[in-house]
Amino acid sequence: MRLKIDWNKISLPEKISNNTLDNFHEHLREQGLRETTIENYIGNVQRYIKSAVSDNPSSDGYSRFRAYLHSRNLSRSTLNQYGYAIKAYHEMLGNNVDFKRIAPNNHIPLYFSADEVDRIFASVHNLKHLAMLQVLFYGCLRATELCNLNDEDVNLQTLTLRINNGKGGRDGIVYIRDECAHILKDYLAVRPLLILERQQPLFYTDYGQRWRRVVFTICLLGIRLNRVSIKRGGLHVFQDILQRYNDLQRL
Repeated sequence: MRLKIDWNKISLPEKISNNTLDNFHEHLREQGLRETTIENYIGNVQRYIKSAVSDNPSSDGYSRFRAYLHSRNLSRSTLNQYGYAIKAYHEMLGNNVDFKRIAPNNHIPLYFSADEVDRIFASVHNLKHLAMLQVLFYGCLRATELCNLNDEDVNLQTLTLRINNGKGGRDGIVYIRDECAHILKDYLAVRPLLILERQQPLFYTDYGQRWRRVVFTICLLGIRLNRVSIKRGGLHVFQDILQRYNDLQRL
């Protein structure tokens, strides 16, 4: 029997009101942000107010936290994500903080070789995880797009996936390869159907919940434990996930 434990929960200082993050969640919803973005913002603000030991940090508190983030050698995109979240939080409080967006690195992307891809997939012995990784890779999906897939979005006859509310709120159609379709067929043959909020998620956790991006990120730790030596590839779906995991580990 599995224990259902939220290992991602962050204990907040006693000085912080239990309603603070609920209010922030509602504030972000009123701004029209997507639920996945809201989840990321709240996680970043949790670490911020925990560091400041206050739900109304001063400008000095923000400066110290910003310096701390820089000291952890986080990626520029992660630093910007913290800045956006903290800025939105202070706007809810009725004040403002100076936030200067850091321009992303303009580098030539690297790509996985066929051998590296084969070694990644060969290291995964869980059929569900393998199906998720192959859909992620061959569909060139972002982790959030993968987690949001429903059964009705998959067409194994035409080898296509329908993406709803992807990056920038856009919809689209992507293609997968035959080998990915075969793994999906094997997966669907043994996976029980599950209805969540009137939808049939293509992938869900052993606890009967839709996968979340952060949980799926940590799942990829299994690849690292199997000592598969890979470089970060040009396909941002793998690059972003591994970078996000590394950044979370540093905090």
